[in-house]
Amino acid sequence: MYSKEELFLAISNVIDPEVGFNLVEMGLIYDASCDDEGNVHVTMTLSTKACPMHQLIQQWVKEAVQKMANIKEVEIELVWEPEWNVTMADEHVKKALSR
Repeated sequence: MYSKEELFLAISNVIDPEVGFNLVEMGLIYDASCDDEGNVHVTMTLSTKACPMHQLIQQWVKEAVQKMANIKEVEIELVWEPEWNVTMADEHVKKALSR
């Protein structure tokens, strides 16, 4: 139904409130898929296990995907492997965070 790229585009509207970059450009979204029935599975991580907003950020991702037409279910799988680090981010994010 939707490609990985289309799902990533929708999720890119979710901004990490701590650093001001979207989750996709930060490299926090590992995968996303949608079946023919409109069921979406997103595999993501957070910059740290101690993130105080982890539930809220996951809810924002779910809501961003649910705005897409004909989405039925959205499952968020939060993983810690591979562990996120700044090298997983887009170049402009790496430069900004290394200052």
